[in-house]
Amino acid sequence: MTRSWTVPALIGLCGAVIATGLFLGRGPGAAAPVLVWFVLLAVVYSPVIFPRPVGAEEARRRGAVDGRPIVYWRPGCKYCLRLRIGLGRDADRLHWVDIWRDPAGAAEVRAVNGGDETVPTVVMAGRPYVNPDPAWLRGRLSPAVRGGGTAEDPEGRR
Repeated sequence: MTRSWTVPALIGLCGAVIATGLFLGRGPGAAAPVLVWFVLLAVVYSPVIFPRPVGAEEARRRGAVDGRPIVYWRPGCKYCLRLRIGLGRDADRLHWVDIWRDPAGAAEVRAVNGGDETVPTVVMAGRPYVNPDPAWLRGRLSPAVRGGGTAEDPEGRR
């Protein structure tokens, strides 16, 4: 768990040090934008913007029931971030497994990637896809999974 927050904490700490130097040398007008930039960068690289992760076993169980893909990821990974941002609101329609929090998830990723922990690894219908394009993945989500609808109402209107 602490490993998930190491990179964002270091980014925040660096930003605080730089902003303090600017504050002391040039005043608050120069320090504030730098501090805001570093805080935003720390948030982007933190687990905060990702949907709440579940364990690999729970993700497999849920995926078998609802047919949603499983995304194996880790905080600080720029490719995982690209996938998350590229999916937009559809990201909530997948099961996310943080491999730094779940050793079983890390083992599954290593098993399909020749021993490497290459993320994001997406498993759809039992088949792994390494670092898929977000648009490609969005196009492969079933209408019920993508829009939250049913067979009778594929748009998900209520």
